[in-house]
Amino acid sequence: MQLMKSSRRQFLNLATGAIALPFVPRPAKAESYPSRPVRVVVGFGPGVTPDISARLMAQRLSERLGQQFVVENRTGSAGNVGTELVAKASPDGYTLLLITTANAINLTLYDHLNFNFIHDIAPVAGISHGPLVVAVNPALPAKTIAELIAYAKANPGKINMASAGDGTIQHVSGELFKMMANVDMVHIPYRSSYVPDLLSGQVQIAFNPIPTLIGYIRSGQLRALAVTGARRAPALPDVPTVSETVPGYEAVSWYGYGAPRNTPAERIEKLNAEINAALTEPTIVARLADLGAEPMTMTPAGFDQLLVDESEKWGKVVKAANIKVE
Repeated sequence: MQLMKSSRRQFLNLATGAIALPFVPRPAKAESYPSRPVRVVVGFGPGVTPDISARLMAQRLSERLGQQFVVENRTGSAGNVGTELVAKASPDGYTLLLITTANAINLTLYDHLNFNFIHDIAPVAGISHGPLVVAVNPALPAKTIAELIAYAKANPGKINMASAGDGTIQHVSGELFKMMANVDMVHIPYRSSYVPDLLSGQVQIAFNPIPTLIGYIRSGQLRALAVTGARRAPALPDVPTVSETVPGYEAVSWYGYGAPRNTPAERIEKLNAEINAALTEPTIVARLADLGAEPMTMTPAGFDQLLVDESEKWGKVVKAANIKVE
């Protein structure tokens, strides 16, 4: 919705006779959007993948639209603190949210939120999506997903599966695998990095974003059994997908921008067009590839459907696995 500047009313005086003409309103001049800095709220700390993804797009939007898109980190409650802030912000297009897979999971994981993610956040545009990698300590004898399943069934409860915490994408991805493959692995949640324990063999497996582990995989310190997307990952082209062994399995980490519900549609459409255009630029594509991700161009309606589908999918996993948070 275009904001209208108040038109000035002027008297036009004729030099001869100083006759005042009636009030003649000037046509109002529409305010262009954005006309001032835009705040982008990220519910996670600086330097992690969500923050990097948000800043990458914010910088490009600043360049394309001529106004600063300023990232503001509001951490807490797995992204819920930042999401609530945006849900209650003025719906004018000047406060945006970095939406992540955590938002879809949290909808079911947390019982008493002061907002409804699906109802209170309007989807603007996708940014990127990328699979996780199923990585194991080389001491685990399994070299394929089929061998992992066989070993897990022969040794129920003997494999420790690390994650970044209860209800994280790493956790629910592993729980989905356990259900679909009908295996028993013990979940070990960490508050700090579990990579040292994975390297030492104290935990044997993790479903983890590719960039964190790819160096260890290439050096042979960890073994990649599969990636969790629908197709093989460009960063690990020789590594098969889980779905090649477990049909229908898919777990993807994704990011996008959202805004408070009732943000003017024309502003959302403008942001969507600019973001989608930026996602075709080779430099942006290359930067996303460094993060183990690919561009996720879609309409607001398409992104909305993704949010609904992912919330339903992970909600079922949270309930089936009886995942709780403190």
